[in-house]
Amino acid sequence: MAQSGAKVWGRRSVIGAALLATAAGIGFAAREEMRTSRLQARLLSSYAQAMTVTLKEGPNPAARYPTQGPYNERFGYSALPDQIKLLTGDLYSVEAQAVLSPALDRFMAGGGFPIYKEKTQAGLTLLDRNGNTMYAARYPERVFARFEDVPPLVADTLLFIENRELLNAEEPRRNPAVEWDRFLGAVAMLPVQMVRSGQRSAGGSTLATQTEKYRHSPEGRTTGSLEKLRQMASASIRAYRDGEDTTQARRRILVDYLNSTPLTARAGFGEVNGLGDGLWAWFGTDLSIAERVLGEPAADARALKLKALAYKQVLALLLAQRRPSYYLIQDRAALDRLADSHLRVLAAAGIIDEPLRDAALALPLSFAEDPPATPATSFVEQKATNAIRARLLSMLNVPSLYQLDRLDLTAQSTLDAPAQQRVVEVLGKLNDPAYAQTLGLTGERLLDARNSDLSKIVYSVTLYERGPEANYLRVQADNLDQPLDINEGAKLDLGSTAKLRTLVTYLEIVGELHGRYAHLPREFLADVAEEASDNLTRWSAEWLAAAPDRGLPAMLNAAMERRYSANPGEVFFTGGGQHAFVNFNKDDNGRILTIQEALRNSVNLPFIRLMRDVVQFYMADGGDDSHDILSDPDHPARQEYLARFADKEGTDFLNRFYNDYRKRTPDEALTRLASRSRPVPHRLAVIFRNTRPTAGLAEFAAFLRAQPAGAKLNDREIGILYSKYGPDKFPLNDLGYLARVHPLELWLVAHLQKHPGAKRADVLEASAQVRQDSYRWLFKKGKAAQNTRIRIGLEEEAFQRITEQWRSVGYPFETLVPSLATAIGSSADRPAALAELVGLVLNDGLRQPTVRVKALHFAADTPYEAKLGLGPLEGKRVLRPEVCATVRRALMDVAQNGTAKRVWGVFKDANGAALPMGGKTGTGDHRLDRWGPGGVLLESKAVNRTATFAFYIGDRFFGTMTAFVHGPEADNYRFTSALPAQLLKSIAPALQPLIDQETTRTADTRRVPAGL
Repeated sequence: MAQSGAKVWGRRSVIGAALLATAAGIGFAAREEMRTSRLQARLLSSYAQAMTVTLKEGPNPAARYPTQGPYNERFGYSALPDQIKLLTGDLYSVEAQAVLSPALDRFMAGGGFPIYKEKTQAGLTLLDRNGNTMYAARYPERVFARFEDVPPLVADTLLFIENRELLNAEEPRRNPAVEWDRFLGAVAMLPVQMVRSGQRSAGGSTLATQTEKYRHSPEGRTTGSLEKLRQMASASIRAYRDGEDTTQARRRILVDYLNSTPLTARAGFGEVNGLGDGLWAWFGTDLSIAERVLGEPAADARALKLKALAYKQVLALLLAQRRPSYYLIQDRAALDRLADSHLRVLAAAGIIDEPLRDAALALPLSFAEDPPATPATSFVEQKATNAIRARLLSMLNVPSLYQLDRLDLTAQSTLDAPAQQRVVEVLGKLNDPAYAQTLGLTGERLLDARNSDLSKIVYSVTLYERGPEANYLRVQADNLDQPLDINEGAKLDLGSTAKLRTLVTYLEIVGELHGRYAHLPREFLADVAEEASDNLTRWSAEWLAAAPDRGLPAMLNAAMERRYSANPGEVFFTGGGQHAFVNFNKDDNGRILTIQEALRNSVNLPFIRLMRDVVQFYMADGGDDSHDILSDPDHPARQEYLARFADKEGTDFLNRFYNDYRKRTPDEALTRLASRSRPVPHRLAVIFRNTRPTAGLAEFAAFLRAQPAGAKLNDREIGILYSKYGPDKFPLNDLGYLARVHPLELWLVAHLQKHPGAKRADVLEASAQVRQDSYRWLFKKGKAAQNTRIRIGLEEEAFQRITEQWRSVGYPFETLVPSLATAIGSSADRPAALAELVGLVLNDGLRQPTVRVKALHFAADTPYEAKLGLGPLEGKRVLRPEVCATVRRALMDVAQNGTAKRVWGVFKDANGAALPMGGKTGTGDHRLDRWGPGGVLLESKAVNRTATFAFYIGDRFFGTMTAFVHGPEADNYRFTSALPAQLLKSIAPALQPLIDQETTRTADTRRVPAGL
């Protein structure tokens, strides 16, 4: 029995010893693995190297994108799916996109962060058409480019505070994502934290996991244990991307941490990331200076003090990353104390020497009071790139330039940087009178260099090139040293350039009439001419009846030869009133000109009369003929037009009155209304009784006796007035007449007494019927008075049709001024929109997209990489080719024989022959005039003066040239559109290399439009 027990004990001893040995072996192996990471290195390096990204042609439907993480949001990776969708829904298609390897795809699908060589810096890069950099933004701006650039003192300090074993050279395979002693210590503290919820413990994070957190975790924070595991797993695999030896990877981790640690944000600077930007934003210290000072021994006391200052700032920022907003904004004194305590610990550990410690302790932290000033930039030099950036904002749906500049994006624009620079150089010197004179910009109708301040004149140049499927912006420049872009961002009176739009509308109507009637027999055309109530239809029918050649080109040529008087003596009823117009050159006043002649010399009155014919055509065209409406007093449409007039004019009056009363109290409003009527007792009684209908006799008496006109009224007289002018005693119109105020003003004050603070929309809604009631007199008036109002409505309807036509060819605004003056510029325009119209004419009426950005390259060398280029583009016909050919010839006549003849022959083809050119000039003198009784001009103030030349060069190039003066100073200038025409002539040498196909790669120009 004893023997048996001994055997059992022996077996148990052997098993125990074996288990102990096994446990010891496992413990030793685990300890060795923690120290050397050999097994991790073998497994994870193989896994990491299977995680690859390949850029392949075409879109990748299975592409993955991050949904969170400050790094992904800042560089735009999170927004890429929506942005690519926007772009491919517009002009672009995906030419190539990143495809993930199966291993990387599975890892990311399981929640891991993408494994690739992440960028420390990224930002927007703009290239010109030839790939030259025009603009580059990089954030963070100040970084350590290499590990060798980091001063050892900075690296040692960071490692001592955060990750002491990171650069341990004894174990080249070490996994930098886990520092086991700190990790196990943090795990050991978990039970204590569960018992004592407020107990703090040392964190287990390494620099590698912290970098993952800052970049990829939601809001840059660890939200739980699962998030911590994601950080550790991703950091571990990332460390072995280049193989089992992690030496270089660990050095990159240190540099990446220093370059990307978040240091909150500062007003006037923005988000602060990385030590370099932190030193600059919070202390005004340049990183390159800090590198030099901290990287060399201090030679003397002054150098030691400078080194101590830089070191304490670096130390403070390394410590502030724990609670950046608190330490850097809320309690800077606490950060100073924390830095001082660490200085002592660092000195005790031998990281810094005692002289440096003492020198740093003697220096309190001193923050820069204001954020560093941004470098001064010339808006003139950056105008084109800023225009491209503004376009990218809308293309990508990015809310601000601040965010745009931080996107990991390279965009290739269509601009030609050399030509752009040459033009900018010329524009930048035009303030110099001597230089302006050498360019021929001084003289009659040009500049008065002696008596005018040339620095007030803004010049703008835009040049496009027509390609086979799109128009490409090549030059966009001005000399306005402000962000405003007058090409696209201003509403300007561009004067007679509106004649070009009027001409196009007119010729399109002729084309439409040709389509209606050209096929009819001659006898039918006679009936059409007899029944027509407008001149254009009548002329078209008569011409077609007589013409041997009924083709559209022949009809358009004949339309250009129609004649109009240039006599300024006629008064025109337009725009709701009577207006007279003048010609620029009085010698034209007695002439009768063809449309071609009027365009050539830019004579106003023929185009006023031409616009009248256009308006009459649209008034007659459609459902009800305007002649019938005006001549038949029982026509059913009359009531509709009168009601519409009452509503519109009543709304205008109410808006005006509302602006006057909206901020007044009920008492102030009543006082204001009473002051607008002659102070007669019965008028005051009408005002009070109908604005405060529930007020009693005592209140009424108090109001009247407070007025000089009612001070002597006795009780009986007041009682009679109270009873006689009570509410509902008279209709609204009669009340207005009795009070001698507009009935709608009386109604509004009454409404605001009951509803103080009422919104404008509520007032307009409540007054719908009141507006009609206030115009009942109009419905009872004779036909002549009604016809005046109906004509206004008919004209407005016609201008709505004209607006549609103008907008179809690029007019930039929603409405036109419903006046014949629109033909000579009263409705304003934009230079870029005029250029678009010229491009349409050059392209035979086929609208092509205008392209400023040719290609976009997102997130290069990342799993999110995508290259987008222009997709298949389709044009849309908006003008007849025959109309465009006619307009081109007319514009060429202007450049060859008319107001722009100075530009003819300045551009040459490859053989030295003059390129055909055409264009339209225009001068705008925008003034605010104040008129008195009898049409007497009381005051005239200059608002701005503009001169514009919209042009084409050959069959490929088109654009605009504009000169502009804003404000009262415009009164001091007398330049006309001769100025931009002369300027185009002067900058021709700067543009010629671009236009010359022999020396410049240009857009495909195989299609040559007819008519040149």
